[in-house]
Amino acid sequence: MYRKSSLLVLITALAFALSPLLSSGFNGFAPDQFPVPQIDPPVQPAGYAFAIWGLIYLWLVAGAVYGVWDRATDPDWEPVRPALTVSLLIGAGWIPVAQLSPLWATVLIWAMLISAVMALLRAGKADHGWLRAPIALYAGWLTAASCVALGLMLAGHGILSAQMAAYAGITLALVVALAVQALRPDTPAYPAAVIWALVGVGVSNLDAPNWSVLALVAIGIGVLGWRAAVNLRA
Repeated sequence: MYRKSSLLVLITALAFALSPLLSSGFNGFAPDQFPVPQIDPPVQPAGYAFAIWGLIYLWLVAGAVYGVWDRATDPDWEPVRPALTVSLLIGAGWIPVAQLSPLWATVLIWAMLISAVMALLRAGKADHGWLRAPIALYAGWLTAASCVALGLMLAGHGILSAQMAAYAGITLALVVALAVQALRPDTPAYPAAVIWALVGVGVSNLDAPNWSVLALVAIGIGVLGWRAAVNLRA
């Protein structure tokens, strides 16, 4: 049973990692995908920030390979696998959905986030570099990405202004990130991924500086970084 579940994680991780190669990739929603076009929205990170996906894909696949090769029957890994498989399976089909429907893409990325966080919380303390860290990096980026997607939906459908949607998306990302960080203080890769996303949001707001968004981003980076430093010293 354990061997089958470890293979499922590997298969879905490979499918997830290959999905950008089988599509045109994804660097954010196009402005005209929304009823209210989102041109340079303040909630969205700069394009370079999406490069973190390369590291996420490689690390998840490497961890999955190690899980099959040396931890296939390890009971400490098994609680992680069902939720991680669900998240990766959704992720494997996410890009085509995002190219067609931001609404459904937002629903799915939240499902990816919830299942990834469940996997992270079920991971034991052993095998940090092979199991917990790659899932943490993945869940951290998804925390930011899901809140960005929600912010774009709110602004893109005229529910909030772009500026208010940025405040809402960033604040929600910080609330979720701080909660997960409190539950998994032993995994610095999680806040690191959220901080990476926040820096990207800051960079995208530097031209004609959006001072209030920059201030919120700086506060978030400071709080997450301080908490991570305290946790490392504990």
